[in-house]
Amino acid sequence: MNGIKEKWPADNIAKSLWRSFGFAVCGVAYCFRTQRNLKIHVAAAALALGAGYRLGLPPAELGVLALTIAAVLVAEMFNTAVEALIDLVSPDYHPLAKVAKDVAAGAVLVTAVVSLFVAYVLFAPRIFG
Repeated sequence: MNGIKEKWPADNIAKSLWRSFGFAVCGVAYCFRTQRNLKIHVAAAALALGAGYRLGLPPAELGVLALTIAAVLVAEMFNTAVEALIDLVSPDYHPLAKVAKDVAAGAVLVTAVVSLFVAYVLFAPRIFG
């Protein structure tokens, strides 16, 4: 960038590590408060982790389950960020804004479907024997 470092207002605010973590927690809290689908994913995650514990999944499989859950939650949060940014820069309807929002939502869908496959692979042998 031509050797010029641009300064965002947040650079002046987020001087401490703890304050930076606070901003991140605010982002998670915002998503949880405002996004119905994130609440659904969190409930499904709690059920899946409870089932994994109850069925005695070994630590490595619990790790796979936790990573899969994290992927779904992160995808949902990125979707929220994309939608907010698009609403900011393009408050009126634009076909490319629709594409961006649809693709972000599609990424969440793909992640959620893959997580169902992972759940099947981990749980089916223990449930159906």
